[in-house]
Amino acid sequence: MNNAKKRSRIWSSILCLAFAGFIFNTTEFVPVGLLPNIADSFSMDVAHAGLLLTIYAWAVSLLSLPLTVLTSKMERRKLLIFLFCLFIGSHLLAGFAWDFYSLMTARIGIACAHAVFWAITTPLAVRLAPNGKKAKAMSFIVVGTSMATVLGIPIGTKIGELVGWRITFLCIGGIAFGILILLIYLLPKVPSINTISIKDLPKVLKRPALLNIYLLTAIIITGHFTAYTYITPFMMKVGGFSQEIVVHLLLVIGFSGMIGSVIFTRYASKYPTAILVVPVILLMACLLSLYFSSFSLYTSMMQGIIWGLAITIIGMVMQSKVIDVAPDATDIATSVYSGIYNIGIGGGAFVGSQVLVKLSTDYIGIVGAIFVILALLLFFVLSKKTW
Repeated sequence: MNNAKKRSRIWSSILCLAFAGFIFNTTEFVPVGLLPNIADSFSMDVAHAGLLLTIYAWAVSLLSLPLTVLTSKMERRKLLIFLFCLFIGSHLLAGFAWDFYSLMTARIGIACAHAVFWAITTPLAVRLAPNGKKAKAMSFIVVGTSMATVLGIPIGTKIGELVGWRITFLCIGGIAFGILILLIYLLPKVPSINTISIKDLPKVLKRPALLNIYLLTAIIITGHFTAYTYITPFMMKVGGFSQEIVVHLLLVIGFSGMIGSVIFTRYASKYPTAILVVPVILLMACLLSLYFSSFSLYTSMMQGIIWGLAITIIGMVMQSKVIDVAPDATDIATSVYSGIYNIGIGGGAFVGSQVLVKLSTDYIGIVGAIFVILALLLFFVLSKKTW
């Protein structure tokens, strides 16, 4: 009975970490659906409001490695509690932000918590898992992360549409507080075993396969977020849809991510190359056809299904590859990966804003597709021997 209780407590704590991943990813991307509302409340254009994603992502990119090194000796339970306190406090500030700069300050506070959280969470779940169940534990975290696009972003957008974007941030902070209480109760003390240093970085970065993963991730995610960051204003302006319809489209993209996670789980080991190449081709096709598919609700929904499925599989492939390639340095490799991923997010949000300002909203799909095409070409040139 004691063993059964101990096992149940371990899986409960891993499930809590998955919920934590859900809430962290939700808050990172929820401004995608709220940009028009935030822009209106501060009397600014959507392109400049998009800095909320750009600055957030770049802050994570810059801070992931140094903050992970700085906190590498801290006991993990205590560190998670501290991160959640910072996360919750920053959401309170976001909910009561009196101007755009105070909101940006809140987002940077959240980014600091995010930077360390994603460097330690997946390795922590793997450590907690019973022998032979490490892959299952990692899949819990990945599914929790994927569910942010399935439910978190659309629901957060709907709340913002109904009662205001500030309430969305306050609700996220409230849910985070509930998760914090559960973590305090369920999570055992977990001493740090991977004390890392900046000196370890060159040793990790000498691995060609890891560098290829980082490079492909940065380019693909830049292309994706060039369009996805501004999907709400695009669908409202080009497609002529109401914001309520756009929320439903975001739900379609999110729910299709669940299908993507099932496909990854079933076929990743059987088809290690195709499981990346096929989704990248599908993503490229979605971005190239974005303008034309927006003319009809049905084609937009069909495209949303394919888009959500493709980007979910790509994210799961890249994350699992990082752990496979650097099993002896998961904290530092995951930290760098988080930074690289967020360079892509920030880069995409920035490129998309420039497209809006200098060209037209119509072109965000085409410009995003250029990056994905480049990544596909680089995959065959650089990664064929190391994938």
